[in-house]
Amino acid sequence: MKVSVIIPVLNEAEHIAETLTKLAPCRNQGHELIVVDGGSSDETVTVAQSHADKVLCSGRGRAWQMNHGIAVAQGDILLFLHADTQMAHQALTRAINAIEDGYFWGRFNVRLSGKHLMFRIIERMMNLRSRLTGVATGDQAIFVSNECIDIIGDYPQIPLMEDVLFSKRLRNLGWPACISQPVITSSRRWEEHGILHTVLLMWRLRLLFKLGVSVDKLAQQYR
Repeated sequence: MKVSVIIPVLNEAEHIAETLTKLAPCRNQGHELIVVDGGSSDETVTVAQSHADKVLCSGRGRAWQMNHGIAVAQGDILLFLHADTQMAHQALTRAINAIEDGYFWGRFNVRLSGKHLMFRIIERMMNLRSRLTGVATGDQAIFVSNECIDIIGDYPQIPLMEDVLFSKRLRNLGWPACISQPVITSSRRWEEHGILHTVLLMWRLRLLFKLGVSVDKLAQQYR
């Protein structure tokens, strides 16, 4: 099976080279790396062109960018990876094995890059919540059989919570494969805005989303 790794980026010149370098062996195995830029003003595109199979430009917004990647992907499996998330190339084998075992989709455990004890608690709660609810976030490197896209459609083109809605659609097809091997995602948002503040903000946004508050209003609060 061939995997298409789709990476939406925006001003990620500082991180994208490391992310793609770790996945370089995948290209030798026949997998493809697709970077979709949302209008970067730094050197993101230039850096990515040296490490990816395809570098595309689209409108800004992760959902729009990932859907642009879906449109050109040639893999049997699509894996969506954030630019500041590190994944060992061997992880693709885990995703392939899960799909071959009959899962329609799956996600990885997440580990935050920071060393603070609170990050260990946060990541454990994120992984447990995902395992219990069957709902994943973009930080967990969601992967899906390409055939499922024909059934559930692309990512909802909304500015926030697109990964939650996407995984809920996938959950209607079946429970996800929850792979314990972690991907390492940057803890920079928590560190820049404060751990407690960020956790409370995430909880608040999820609650308001469940209560039906417009995602456009939620996106303004997230920024």
